[in-house]
Amino acid sequence: MDAPTLHGKSLTLRPIHAQDVAQLWKLIRSPEVARWWNPGARDERIAEWLGGEDLIQWAIVVDGAPAGVIQAYEEHESEFRHAGIDLFIGPDHQGHGLGRATIRTMARWLFDERGHHRLIIDPALANERAIRCFESVGFRRVGVMRRYWLDHTTNEWVDGLLLDLLRDELV
Repeated sequence: MDAPTLHGKSLTLRPIHAQDVAQLWKLIRSPEVARWWNPGARDERIAEWLGGEDLIQWAIVVDGAPAGVIQAYEEHESEFRHAGIDLFIGPDHQGHGLGRATIRTMARWLFDERGHHRLIIDPALANERAIRCFESVGFRRVGVMRRYWLDHTTNEWVDGLLLDLLRDELV
């Protein structure tokens, strides 16, 4: 599915363009982002951004320039239908409410346009800043997933936190 352009408070979510790649690569490699997002191999990451099959991805655009990426995936099995999201925001835009605004914009689209009733997100348990952001828009803790994520900085399996958000809980 092609990502539609979405407009939120002081941001635009739009499909990732080839001209965004240099800035996004710089952002994902910054220490504040790379700690939680493994940049991986450049060519593989770029191919994912420009046409990943399992994910719908958007550039988070502020003042005309990419400030990060948000992605969504959908479970279409009718008995388990829901969507999951994940995002990163470059260090210059962290701590200013952009994460909350981005998540709200994406959640409204997934609820209203895609018909989902539930969203999930699964940060590393140690990523307290991200967890506070997710909880501030209404996500609730479901439980700890033990040794869920291979931390590329330590090469050890670490715990993740599953959070979910129901349609009527969006703040």
